[in-house]
Amino acid sequence: MSSIISRILELKQKRDAIIVAHNYQLPEVQDIADYVGDSLGLAQTAAKTKAEIILFCGVHFMAETASIICDDKIVLMPDPYAGCPLANMITPRQLRELKKQYPDAIVVTYINSSAEIKAQSDYCCTSSNAVKVVRALPENKKIIFVPDRHLGNYILSQTGRDMVIWNGYCPTHQRILSEEVKKKKELYPSAKVVVHPECTSEVIALSDKVSSTSGILTYCKESQGKTFIIGTEIGILHRLRKENPDKVFIPASDLSDCPNMKLNNLEKILWSLEDMVYRITVPDEIATSAKGAIQRMLEIK
Repeated sequence: MSSIISRILELKQKRDAIIVAHNYQLPEVQDIADYVGDSLGLAQTAAKTKAEIILFCGVHFMAETASIICDDKIVLMPDPYAGCPLANMITPRQLRELKKQYPDAIVVTYINSSAEIKAQSDYCCTSSNAVKVVRALPENKKIIFVPDRHLGNYILSQTGRDMVIWNGYCPTHQRILSEEVKKKKELYPSAKVVVHPECTSEVIALSDKVSSTSGILTYCKESQGKTFIIGTEIGILHRLRKENPDKVFIPASDLSDCPNMKLNNLEKILWSLEDMVYRITVPDEIATSAKGAIQRMLEIK
């Protein structure tokens, strides 16, 4: 393993590459990355990097987003089959039909979506800034929100806006059940329950904090609590335990493991840098429109 890591570091310097990884990646992938974060942080890092190559350890829509933002960079994925079921839950045709039904609505699209969906959108958002993005929009406007119903309903609960919410969901977060959370709360009565807004409303109702992965990390670090029940993909537990060795972190569900996120590994990272594969590109006509929606998101402070 040490020889693989040494070779990756050597090639990274030779290629002028930066390795970025989502908080749900395998522990060893997180540990070798130059930056580990949530979707917003990854997008912001991609936008600012001066490296020639961005090696993206996440899922396909994330690498697409980096490619759109950084059209002068080479964006690589270690495994091109690392997709996102949530992103596939709405098609461009379905969004076009929805826009026809509500022609005056503003389309806000969760970043967990394909470039083609982003290209049809007015704004993108991430789980960390979704409420802020919606609150920044004119109050007299209807909002179409795609594709995640749970995040959409959470935004609705926080803003009270007039929203049409698409019926998509993240299978990994859907597997976190309120019954499981209740059992964990009984076992650990002093624990704080911290969940991602892709969880169901029943799970959110049991939580002490709802936040993106970066928000979960910040909350747990700053909290005086010592035990936390974590309601999101279990990959985040590695970073939580690494950054807070004196605290205890319990998964809300052992089933909240995303197989797509776990497709990337050190061997594939090495092969990607050796052979310069797999490059992620987006057609210009799609990238131009999608970039507008992403930039409008990034401009909201």
